[in-house]
Amino acid sequence: MHGLPKSNQRQEVGISHAITQVPADFDRRAIPASATERKWIAEDGHEIRIIDWGDPPADVPPRGSILFMAGRGDAYEKYLESFEHWRLKGWKISAADWRGQGGSGRLGNDDATGHIDDFLLWVSDLAQVWSAFAEAREGPLVLMGHSMGGHLVLRAAIEKVLMPQPDAMVLTAPMLDVFPEHVPLFFRRGLAHLMARMGDPRRPAWGKGEKPIAMNSLRQNLLTHDATRYDDERFWRTSRPELKLGSGSWGWVRGAMDSIRAIHARGALESVDVPVLMVATDADRLVSPAAIRRAIDRLPDVEALVFGDEARHEILREVDPVRNKALAKIDDFLERRLTD
Repeated sequence: MHGLPKSNQRQEVGISHAITQVPADFDRRAIPASATERKWIAEDGHEIRIIDWGDPPADVPPRGSILFMAGRGDAYEKYLESFEHWRLKGWKISAADWRGQGGSGRLGNDDATGHIDDFLLWVSDLAQVWSAFAEAREGPLVLMGHSMGGHLVLRAAIEKVLMPQPDAMVLTAPMLDVFPEHVPLFFRRGLAHLMARMGDPRRPAWGKGEKPIAMNSLRQNLLTHDATRYDDERFWRTSRPELKLGSGSWGWVRGAMDSIRAIHARGALESVDVPVLMVATDADRLVSPAAIRRAIDRLPDVEALVFGDEARHEILREVDPVRNKALAKIDDFLERRLTD
Protein backbone atom coordinates (compact mmCIF):
# COMPACT_ATOMS: atom_id res chain seq x y z
CA MET A 1 0.00 0.00 0.00
CA HIS A 2 1.41 3.36 -1.02
CA GLY A 3 0.56 6.84 0.11
CA LEU A 4 -2.50 7.68 2.16
CA PRO A 5 -4.16 5.12 4.41
CA LYS A 6 -7.67 3.89 3.77
CA SER A 7 -10.16 5.52 6.09
CA ASN A 8 -13.54 7.20 6.16
CA GLN A 9 -11.97 10.59 6.77
CA ARG A 10 -11.06 13.13 4.11
CA GLN A 11 -7.70 12.00 2.75
CA GLU A 12 -5.64 15.05 1.89
CA VAL A 13 -2.48 14.71 3.95
CA GLY A 14 0.73 15.63 2.17
CA ILE A 15 -0.79 16.91 -1.07
CA SER A 16 1.07 19.93 -2.40
CA HIS A 17 -0.57 22.87 -4.12
CA ALA A 18 1.67 22.78 -7.19
CA ILE A 19 0.67 25.23 -9.90
CA THR A 20 -0.04 23.82 -13.34
CA GLN A 21 2.53 24.53 -16.04
CA VAL A 22 -0.15 25.44 -18.59
CA PRO A 23 0.33 29.06 -19.71
CA ALA A 24 -2.31 31.53 -18.55
CA ASP A 25 -3.17 32.32 -22.17
CA PHE A 26 -3.88 28.69 -23.11
CA ASP A 27 -7.03 28.63 -25.25
CA ARG A 28 -9.51 26.12 -23.83
CA ARG A 29 -11.82 26.84 -26.75
CA ALA A 30 -9.60 25.74 -29.62
CA ILE A 31 -8.10 22.49 -30.87
CA PRO A 32 -4.41 23.22 -31.51
CA ALA A 33 -2.81 22.36 -34.83
CA SER A 34 -0.58 19.85 -33.05
CA ALA A 35 -3.61 17.72 -32.09
CA THR A 36 -5.27 15.20 -34.41
CA GLU A 37 -8.97 14.34 -34.39
CA ARG A 38 -9.92 11.09 -36.09
CA LYS A 39 -12.52 8.33 -36.31
CA TRP A 40 -11.70 4.83 -35.08
CA ILE A 41 -13.80 1.90 -36.27
CA ALA A 42 -15.00 -0.63 -33.68
CA GLU A 43 -15.30 -4.32 -34.54
CA ASP A 44 -19.00 -3.91 -35.34
CA GLY A 45 -18.34 -0.95 -37.64
CA HIS A 46 -19.40 1.85 -35.29
CA GLU A 47 -17.31 5.02 -35.60
CA ILE A 48 -15.79 6.38 -32.39
CA ARG A 49 -14.19 9.82 -32.26
CA ILE A 50 -10.67 10.08 -30.86
CA ILE A 51 -8.28 12.95 -30.29
CA ASP A 52 -4.50 12.52 -30.09
CA TRP A 53 -3.02 15.49 -28.27
CA GLY A 54 0.33 16.92 -29.32
CA ASP A 55 3.65 15.34 -28.41
CA PRO A 56 5.40 16.52 -25.23
CA PRO A 57 8.04 19.26 -25.55
CA ALA A 58 11.37 18.02 -26.83
CA ASP A 59 13.18 19.21 -23.69
CA VAL A 60 10.86 17.30 -21.31
CA PRO A 61 11.73 13.67 -20.49
CA PRO A 62 9.03 11.34 -21.91
CA ARG A 63 6.81 9.78 -19.24
CA GLY A 64 4.50 7.42 -21.10
CA SER A 65 0.94 7.59 -22.42
CA ILE A 66 -2.49 8.43 -21.00
CA LEU A 67 -5.91 7.50 -22.39
CA PHE A 68 -8.67 9.69 -20.93
CA MET A 69 -12.37 8.74 -20.98
CA ALA A 70 -15.00 11.35 -20.08
CA GLY A 71 -18.36 11.01 -18.35
CA ARG A 72 -22.02 10.71 -19.38
CA GLY A 73 -23.03 13.51 -21.67
CA ASP A 74 -19.42 14.63 -21.87
CA ALA A 75 -17.02 15.20 -24.74
CA TYR A 76 -13.26 15.45 -24.69
CA GLU A 77 -13.34 19.17 -25.57
CA LYS A 78 -14.09 19.92 -21.90
CA TYR A 79 -10.69 18.61 -20.76
CA LEU A 80 -8.22 20.25 -23.16
CA GLU A 81 -6.59 22.22 -20.33
CA SER A 82 -5.83 19.03 -18.41
CA PHE A 83 -4.48 17.36 -21.56
CA GLU A 84 -2.09 20.26 -21.99
CA HIS A 85 -1.00 20.01 -18.34
CA TRP A 86 -0.08 16.35 -18.76
CA ARG A 87 1.58 16.97 -22.15
CA LEU A 88 3.87 19.53 -20.56
CA LYS A 89 4.71 16.93 -17.91
CA GLY A 90 5.94 14.57 -20.64
CA TRP A 91 2.86 12.44 -21.34
CA LYS A 92 1.34 11.54 -24.69
CA ILE A 93 -2.45 11.97 -24.39
CA SER A 94 -5.37 10.50 -26.27
CA ALA A 95 -9.08 10.67 -25.47
CA ALA A 96 -12.19 9.09 -26.96
CA ASP A 97 -15.91 9.70 -26.80
CA TRP A 98 -18.18 6.86 -25.75
CA ARG A 99 -20.29 5.52 -28.59
CA GLY A 100 -23.67 7.23 -28.58
CA GLN A 101 -22.47 10.60 -27.30
CA GLY A 102 -20.12 13.44 -28.15
CA GLY A 103 -18.96 13.05 -31.73
CA SER A 104 -19.48 9.27 -31.73
CA GLY A 105 -23.04 9.14 -33.01
CA ARG A 106 -26.28 8.35 -31.18
CA LEU A 107 -27.97 5.09 -30.21
CA GLY A 108 -31.41 6.40 -29.27
CA ASN A 109 -34.43 7.70 -31.15
CA ASP A 110 -33.20 11.29 -31.29
CA ASP A 111 -30.02 13.32 -31.03
CA ALA A 112 -30.58 14.41 -27.44
CA THR A 113 -31.20 11.16 -25.51
CA GLY A 114 -28.18 9.19 -24.30
CA HIS A 115 -29.01 5.51 -24.80
CA ILE A 116 -27.23 2.20 -24.29
CA ASP A 117 -28.70 -1.29 -23.95
CA ASP A 118 -25.92 -2.69 -21.76
CA PHE A 119 -22.84 -1.06 -20.24
CA LEU A 120 -20.83 -4.10 -21.36
CA LEU A 121 -21.01 -2.70 -24.90
CA TRP A 122 -19.07 0.32 -23.67
CA VAL A 123 -16.68 -1.98 -21.78
CA SER A 124 -16.06 -3.84 -25.04
CA ASP A 125 -15.43 -0.56 -26.88
CA LEU A 126 -13.00 0.53 -24.18
CA ALA A 127 -11.11 -2.76 -24.41
CA GLN A 128 -10.74 -2.33 -28.18
CA VAL A 129 -9.77 1.36 -27.98
CA TRP A 130 -7.29 0.59 -25.20
CA SER A 131 -5.64 -2.23 -27.13
CA ALA A 132 -5.23 -0.05 -30.22
CA PHE A 133 -4.03 2.87 -28.09
CA ALA A 134 -1.39 0.77 -26.31
CA GLU A 135 0.04 -0.83 -29.43
CA ALA A 136 3.73 -0.04 -30.02
CA ARG A 137 3.85 2.60 -27.27
CA GLU A 138 6.86 2.92 -25.01
CA GLY A 139 6.74 3.65 -21.30
CA PRO A 140 3.96 3.32 -18.72
CA LEU A 141 0.34 3.17 -19.85
CA VAL A 142 -2.24 5.05 -17.77
CA LEU A 143 -6.03 4.80 -18.10
CA MET A 144 -8.10 7.68 -16.70
CA GLY A 145 -11.86 8.09 -16.42
CA HIS A 146 -14.22 10.76 -15.12
CA SER A 147 -17.69 10.04 -13.68
CA MET A 148 -19.35 7.41 -15.91
CA GLY A 149 -15.97 7.07 -17.59
CA GLY A 150 -14.44 6.21 -14.23
CA HIS A 151 -17.19 3.63 -13.67
CA LEU A 152 -16.46 1.98 -17.02
CA VAL A 153 -12.69 2.03 -16.52
CA LEU A 154 -13.15 0.25 -13.19
CA ARG A 155 -15.70 -2.19 -14.67
CA ALA A 156 -13.25 -3.04 -17.47
CA ALA A 157 -10.54 -3.75 -14.88
CA ILE A 158 -12.94 -6.01 -12.97
CA GLU A 159 -13.89 -7.85 -16.18
CA LYS A 160 -10.17 -8.37 -17.01
CA VAL A 161 -10.61 -7.20 -20.61
CA LEU A 162 -7.83 -4.57 -20.72
CA MET A 163 -4.92 -5.95 -22.74
CA PRO A 164 -2.23 -5.02 -21.94
CA GLN A 165 -3.05 -4.28 -18.33
CA PRO A 166 -2.73 -0.57 -17.46
CA ASP A 167 0.20 0.35 -15.26
CA ALA A 168 -2.09 2.67 -13.28
CA MET A 169 -5.64 4.02 -13.32
CA VAL A 170 -6.93 7.43 -12.21
CA LEU A 171 -10.66 7.88 -11.51
CA THR A 172 -12.15 11.32 -10.89
CA ALA A 173 -15.61 11.45 -9.28
CA PRO A 174 -16.39 7.93 -10.56
CA MET A 175 -20.05 7.02 -10.91
CA LEU A 176 -20.06 4.05 -8.52
CA ASP A 177 -23.67 4.69 -7.53
CA VAL A 178 -26.31 7.33 -8.15
CA PHE A 179 -28.95 9.04 -6.08
CA PRO A 180 -31.23 8.46 -4.23
CA GLU A 181 -28.76 6.50 -2.09
CA HIS A 182 -31.30 5.79 0.64
CA VAL A 183 -33.34 3.63 -1.74
CA PRO A 184 -31.87 0.08 -1.87
CA LEU A 185 -30.11 -0.79 -5.12
CA PHE A 186 -32.24 -3.89 -5.69
CA PHE A 187 -35.38 -1.71 -5.68
CA ARG A 188 -33.91 0.91 -8.01
CA ARG A 189 -32.64 -1.81 -10.34
CA GLY A 190 -36.02 -3.56 -10.37
CA LEU A 191 -37.79 -0.30 -11.17
CA ALA A 192 -35.34 0.46 -14.00
CA HIS A 193 -35.93 -2.96 -15.56
CA LEU A 194 -39.69 -2.52 -15.23
CA MET A 195 -39.67 0.94 -16.82
CA ALA A 196 -37.44 -0.26 -19.67
CA ARG A 197 -39.89 -3.11 -20.39
CA MET A 198 -43.03 -0.97 -20.15
CA GLY A 199 -42.14 1.09 -23.20
CA ASP A 200 -39.35 1.84 -25.61
CA PRO A 201 -36.12 1.63 -23.58
CA ARG A 202 -34.72 4.39 -25.80
CA ARG A 203 -37.18 6.95 -24.45
CA PRO A 204 -35.73 9.56 -22.05
CA ALA A 205 -35.83 8.67 -18.36
CA TRP A 206 -35.96 12.28 -17.19
CA GLY A 207 -36.43 15.73 -18.69
CA LYS A 208 -38.52 16.42 -21.77
CA GLY A 209 -36.55 14.41 -24.31
CA GLU A 210 -35.31 15.66 -27.67
CA LYS A 211 -33.85 18.60 -25.77
CA PRO A 212 -30.19 18.97 -24.75
CA ILE A 213 -29.30 19.67 -21.14
CA ALA A 214 -29.90 23.33 -20.30
CA MET A 215 -26.73 25.32 -19.64
CA ASN A 216 -27.91 27.19 -16.55
CA SER A 217 -26.75 28.13 -13.04
CA LEU A 218 -28.58 25.20 -11.44
CA ARG A 219 -26.57 22.76 -13.52
CA GLN A 220 -23.34 24.67 -12.90
CA ASN A 221 -23.96 24.36 -9.15
CA LEU A 222 -23.74 20.59 -9.59
CA LEU A 223 -20.55 20.67 -11.65
CA THR A 224 -18.07 23.42 -10.76
CA HIS A 225 -17.54 26.68 -8.88
CA ASP A 226 -15.68 28.08 -11.91
CA ALA A 227 -18.14 29.98 -14.11
CA THR A 228 -15.62 30.59 -16.88
CA ARG A 229 -14.66 26.95 -17.22
CA TYR A 230 -18.35 26.05 -17.12
CA ASP A 231 -18.96 28.46 -20.00
CA ASP A 232 -16.34 26.59 -22.04
CA GLU A 233 -18.92 23.82 -22.42
CA ARG A 234 -21.48 26.32 -23.66
CA PHE A 235 -18.98 27.49 -26.28
CA TRP A 236 -18.27 23.98 -27.50
CA ARG A 237 -21.97 23.08 -27.65
CA THR A 238 -22.55 26.16 -29.81
CA SER A 239 -19.57 25.69 -32.13
CA ARG A 240 -20.03 21.90 -32.34
CA PRO A 241 -23.77 21.21 -32.00
CA GLU A 242 -23.22 17.45 -32.36
CA LEU A 243 -21.85 17.46 -28.80
CA LYS A 244 -25.21 18.40 -27.24
CA LEU A 245 -26.88 15.67 -25.21
CA GLY A 246 -29.83 15.55 -22.84
CA SER A 247 -31.13 12.91 -20.45
CA GLY A 248 -30.25 9.26 -20.37
CA SER A 249 -32.75 6.69 -21.60
CA TRP A 250 -34.48 4.05 -19.49
CA GLY A 251 -32.12 1.62 -21.19
CA TRP A 252 -29.22 3.67 -19.86
CA VAL A 253 -30.71 3.65 -16.33
CA ARG A 254 -31.23 -0.12 -16.51
CA GLY A 255 -27.66 -0.59 -17.74
CA ALA A 256 -26.30 1.68 -15.02
CA MET A 257 -28.11 -0.21 -12.26
CA ASP A 258 -26.89 -3.57 -13.59
CA SER A 259 -23.31 -2.33 -13.87
CA ILE A 260 -23.33 -0.73 -10.42
CA ARG A 261 -24.43 -4.06 -8.99
CA ALA A 262 -21.60 -5.83 -10.85
CA ILE A 263 -18.97 -3.41 -9.56
CA HIS A 264 -20.07 -3.84 -5.94
CA ALA A 265 -20.52 -7.63 -6.16
CA ARG A 266 -18.62 -9.70 -3.62
CA GLY A 267 -14.98 -9.99 -4.64
CA ALA A 268 -15.26 -7.70 -7.68
CA LEU A 269 -13.39 -4.66 -6.37
CA GLU A 270 -10.97 -6.89 -4.49
CA SER A 271 -9.96 -8.47 -7.83
CA VAL A 272 -8.59 -5.23 -9.29
CA ASP A 273 -4.82 -5.68 -9.45
CA VAL A 274 -3.93 -2.26 -10.86
CA PRO A 275 -2.80 0.71 -8.73
CA VAL A 276 -5.77 3.10 -8.52
CA LEU A 277 -6.03 6.76 -7.57
CA MET A 278 -9.49 8.05 -6.62
CA VAL A 279 -10.10 11.81 -6.70
CA ALA A 280 -13.57 12.69 -5.42
CA THR A 281 -15.60 15.10 -3.33
CA ASP A 282 -17.97 14.53 -0.44
CA ALA A 283 -20.04 17.43 -1.82
CA ASP A 284 -20.88 15.54 -5.03
CA ARG A 285 -24.59 15.62 -5.87
CA LEU A 286 -24.40 13.66 -9.11
CA VAL A 287 -22.61 10.49 -8.01
CA SER A 288 -22.51 8.82 -4.61
CA PRO A 289 -19.63 9.83 -2.31
CA ALA A 290 -20.58 6.95 0.02
CA ALA A 291 -20.16 4.40 -2.78
CA ILE A 292 -16.78 5.89 -3.66
CA ARG A 293 -15.66 5.57 -0.03
CA ARG A 294 -16.82 1.95 0.07
CA ALA A 295 -14.76 1.26 -3.05
CA ILE A 296 -11.72 2.94 -1.51
CA ASP A 297 -12.04 0.62 1.47
CA ARG A 298 -12.23 -2.49 -0.75
CA LEU A 299 -9.71 -1.90 -3.55
CA PRO A 300 -6.42 -3.69 -2.80
CA ASP A 301 -4.05 -0.96 -4.05
CA VAL A 302 -5.63 2.49 -3.85
CA GLU A 303 -4.82 6.05 -2.95
CA ALA A 304 -7.41 8.78 -2.55
CA LEU A 305 -7.89 12.51 -2.46
CA VAL A 306 -11.36 13.42 -1.22
CA PHE A 307 -12.41 17.07 -1.19
CA GLY A 308 -15.21 18.68 0.80
CA ASP A 309 -17.49 21.60 -0.04
CA GLU A 310 -14.72 23.36 -1.95
CA ALA A 311 -15.17 20.95 -4.89
CA ARG A 312 -18.09 19.92 -7.04
CA HIS A 313 -18.40 17.02 -9.47
CA GLU A 314 -16.09 18.19 -12.28
CA ILE A 315 -12.92 18.43 -10.21
CA LEU A 316 -10.64 18.84 -13.25
CA ARG A 317 -12.72 21.89 -14.27
CA GLU A 318 -12.89 23.47 -10.82
CA VAL A 319 -11.42 26.74 -9.56
CA ASP A 320 -7.62 26.82 -9.58
CA PRO A 321 -6.97 25.99 -5.88
CA VAL A 322 -9.02 22.78 -6.17
CA ARG A 323 -7.93 21.85 -9.67
CA ASN A 324 -4.24 22.45 -8.96
CA LYS A 325 -4.43 20.31 -5.84
CA ALA A 326 -6.06 17.48 -7.78
CA LEU A 327 -3.49 17.70 -10.59
CA ALA A 328 -0.65 17.77 -8.05
CA LYS A 329 -1.97 14.57 -6.46
CA ILE A 330 -2.33 12.87 -9.83
CA ASP A 331 1.20 13.92 -10.84
CA ASP A 332 2.60 12.73 -7.52
CA PHE A 333 0.78 9.39 -7.75
CA LEU A 334 2.02 8.70 -11.27
CA GLU A 335 5.55 9.80 -10.42
CA ARG A 336 5.81 7.49 -7.41
CA ARG A 337 3.99 4.49 -8.81
CA LEU A 338 5.47 4.45 -12.32
CA THR A 339 9.09 5.44 -11.75
CA ASP A 340 11.54 2.56 -11.94
